[in-house]
Amino acid sequence: MIDLHKFEISFYGLLSTPWIKVIFPSNELYCRIRTFIMRKIFLLPVALTGLLSAAYTFKSVAPAAQSTTKGLPEGFVYVKDVIPDIVLDMRYLTANNFLGSPVEGYKANKCILSKEAAMALKKVQEDLKAFGLGLKIFDAYRPQQAVNHFVKWAEDVEDVTNKPIYYPNIPKDQLFAKGFIAARSGHSRGSTVDLTIISLKEDENQQELSMGTRFDFFGPPSWPDYPDISFTARAHRKLLQLVMEKHGFKHLPEEWWHFTLVDEPYPDTYFDFPVE
Repeated sequence: MIDLHKFEISFYGLLSTPWIKVIFPSNELYCRIRTFIMRKIFLLPVALTGLLSAAYTFKSVAPAAQSTTKGLPEGFVYVKDVIPDIVLDMRYLTANNFLGSPVEGYKANKCILSKEAAMALKKVQEDLKAFGLGLKIFDAYRPQQAVNHFVKWAEDVEDVTNKPIYYPNIPKDQLFAKGFIAARSGHSRGSTVDLTIISLKEDENQQELSMGTRFDFFGPPSWPDYPDISFTARAHRKLLQLVMEKHGFKHLPEEWWHFTLVDEPYPDTYFDFPVE
């Protein structure tokens, strides 16, 4: 069990040392991150240590559910409807991803989540916005047909279009064995999101905060606690993790960008309606 009091004192001391400012690109960013962590995180109760993992039991992919007036299954929302100012960079709609091509099931520049996940994410955005920061989403709900596309791509070991960019140190024929590609994804349950933090300052053009690796980089450097990246990138990863966990999400130990709502409404159901 983590001693939160000792952790708070230790982290406060780390942020308070004069030399730490040298590693931040500006004093303003240092102050924003330090103030955010101390005011928004540590002065509020933390109750997410020792989370229980849901049983990993597969059920068949859900059939078409009752539709809402906007065409989504009941219980799902467009994230932009809940958080109008959130930034979307939906990578699997385009060729800007590890496959090097658009992915089946993504038919529009839309971001979909369960209503519960979207409402929790809205609180994250509100916290960050108070400090001139915001969220950018790379992926959210992912239909099973997209996961099937990943599997088909991984089986074609000759297609290594974006290997130098996304998985330079891993042979493609090992992506299954190492867990980077699987037949099921938590994204298909509708309450998992891939995202990062951006600056909302007008002169910074929604620039992403440095996280040490690109989104979807396969390998240890993407682990949230990976030590061999800059201190600034580690601080940014910790900021993202803390604010997401504060509002009910848990992180994936292998991907700094990946978070799942702890109390997800469909923990055993994998959906397959398209993103449109």
